[in-house]
Amino acid sequence: MLDNTTAIIQTTGGIGLFLLGMIIMTSGLRELPGNALRSALMRFTKSPSSGAVTGAVITAILQSSSTTMVAAIGFVSAGLMSFSHALGIVFGANIGTTITGWLVALLGIKLQLGTVVLPVILIGAILKLFTKGRLGTVGYTLAGFGLIFVGITMLQQGMVGFEGIINSQVLHTNTLAGILKLVLIGILVTVITQSSSVGVAATLTALYSGAISFEQAAILVIGMDIGTTFKAVVATIGASTAARRTGYSHVVYNLFTGIMALLLVAPYIYICNSIAPELIAHNAEIALVLFHTTFNTLGVIIVLPFAYSFARMMTKLVPDIAPYQTGKLDDALLEQPDLALNAIQETTRHQFLVLLDHIN
Repeated sequence: MLDNTTAIIQTTGGIGLFLLGMIIMTSGLRELPGNALRSALMRFTKSPSSGAVTGAVITAILQSSSTTMVAAIGFVSAGLMSFSHALGIVFGANIGTTITGWLVALLGIKLQLGTVVLPVILIGAILKLFTKGRLGTVGYTLAGFGLIFVGITMLQQGMVGFEGIINSQVLHTNTLAGILKLVLIGILVTVITQSSSVGVAATLTALYSGAISFEQAAILVIGMDIGTTFKAVVATIGASTAARRTGYSHVVYNLFTGIMALLLVAPYIYICNSIAPELIAHNAEIALVLFHTTFNTLGVIIVLPFAYSFARMMTKLVPDIAPYQTGKLDDALLEQPDLALNAIQETTRHQFLVLLDHIN
C-alpha cells in the first residue's frame, strides 16, 4: 500500500505524462494529414446531421475537439459554411472526444500497455530526431501515443493509494449538494488541465482502483464535459460574431447534455443492473465509458432535429455587431491563411457588387 505522499506524487506525475502524451500525439495527428481533414470537414458537412457525423469522426481522429471547433468557426467566419451546419460539427465533436475514454479503458486499463509501449516511445523519438517530413511526424505521434499509456500506468499505481481516502462519506451522491460538489470538481479539473481527456482518464483509473464509486465517477465525468465549455467562453472574448455564436452554442448545448446526463445516472445504473448485473460490478470502467458515450450520443440525437431553430435562437441572442461590409475579415483567420484569403476574396467580391449597384 502506498503512503499518501507517494500516491500523490505518482498520480500527479501520471496526469502530467498523460497530458504531455495527448499534446504531442494531437500535434502530430494534426500535422500528418495537413489540410486534408479540414477539407473533409467542409466537404462532408452539407447539413447539421452530416456535420455531426463528420465532426465526431474528425475529432476522434485528431483527438482534439478544440481543433475541430476552431476549423468550424473559421469556415463560418470565411463564409464557407452556414452557422446551422457548423452547429452539427459542435454537437458531433462531443461524441468524438469519448474515443479517448475507450482507449484508456480498453488499452490502458484492461491491457495495461504502459510497459509494452516503452519501445514505441524510443522508436518514435528516433524517427523524430533523425528523419524529417511525414516520417518525423509519424515518430512524434508514436512517442505521444506511448506516453499516454505510461501516464495511465503511473496513474493506476498512484490511485491505489487513494483507496479509503476518497469515499462516499467525503463525496456523497445522495444529496443535491454532494452531486453539485462532484460536478464542480469535474469542471475545475477540466479548467485546470485544459483537457477533459485527462480528467476522464484519472476518473477511470480511480474507479478501477476502487478509490471512488461508479455514481461518483459518472457525475465527475459529467462535470468534465461541462468544463470543456470554459475554453469556448474564453475564446469568444474579443472574437468575431461567428466565433461567439459557436462558442456560446457549445456552452448551451453542453449544459443541456450535462443536466440530461445527471437525470440519467440512476436509470442507467438500474438498466445495467437489470440487463447485465456484472457490468458495473466487475467492469465499472467499461460501464462508465459506455455511459459517457451514451449521453453524448443521446444529446446529439435529441438536439439535431432542432438545429435550425437552435441556430436562429443563437443568432438572436448573439447579434452581429461587426460592420456588414467587412464582417468576414476576422483576425482569427490569420492563423489559417487559406481561409483568410477566401474571406478577403468574398469581401472584395461583395464590395464590388455593392459598388456596381450604387453606380447603377
